Amino acid sequence: MSGLPRSAHALVTGGGRGIGRAIASTLVQAGATVTVLGRNRAGLDAAVAAGRAHFAAVTDVTDQSATAMAVAEAAARQPIDIVVANAGIAESAPFVKSDAALFQRMIAVNFMGVVNVVQAALPAMKDRRYGRIVAIASTAGLKGYAYVSAYSAAKHAVVGLVRSLALELASTGVTVNAVCPGFTDTDLLAAGIDNIMKKTGRSHNQAVAELTRHNPQGRLVTPSEVADTVLWLCGEGAGAITGQAIAIAGGEV
Repeated sequence: MSGLPRSAHALVTGGGRGIGRAIASTLVQAGATVTVLGRNRAGLDAAVAAGRAHFAAVTDVTDQSATAMAVAEAAARQPIDIVVANAGIAESAPFVKSDAALFQRMIAVNFMGVVNVVQAALPAMKDRRYGRIVAIASTAGLKGYAYVSAYSAAKHAVVGLVRSLALELASTGVTVNAVCPGFTDTDLLAAGIDNIMKKTGRSHNQAVAELTRHNPQGRLVTPSEVADTVLWLCGEGAGAITGQAIAIAGGEV
């Protein structure tokens, strides 16, 4: 497997925790310079202090101008070769109780957060005729799950964006792909498990079992498994891989 381009600079949104932090760390270990973006200064600083990233910037990916400024500041240090649009949130509710504000939150972070960071980084990639863009979607972007219609709709939008943008950029040297994890062992999922316990009265083990039943392997995906897939897509040997939505889900999809 070909590795990353020499001295590659990777930008990872939501890089201070969970899957994003695992991706940032894996890219660092592969030799990339990594800048992490996110809303939580403490988490970002902790990632840098632990050697899981080199630089950090606090920004809200739903804010187009702030995101563009953060990307520009990162690019001023070193041109950006890789964008991993990972920032995301998840909320669950029955469809009839999912108000417009819930749909707007899911779209703002999970979809427009991808749009904003990619639009900010893409012109320079096109000028240099090289780039790797990876959006972290979800199996919810490939199939439906009950009680997460807003989240699923936003992730479906991400997959659609990836497929269309990949065609638009096919002759530019920039690839665009989505990685679609199933239920992954992160603090975000832990909050979901707590929510299941509160709403249903199930034990922790029962709540975990409710989620892992979707995975034919009968387990949660690990953040490192997602990160390794991202690393491969960012490598020089993945130049012919574009427009794909790759499920990391134990055979679920």
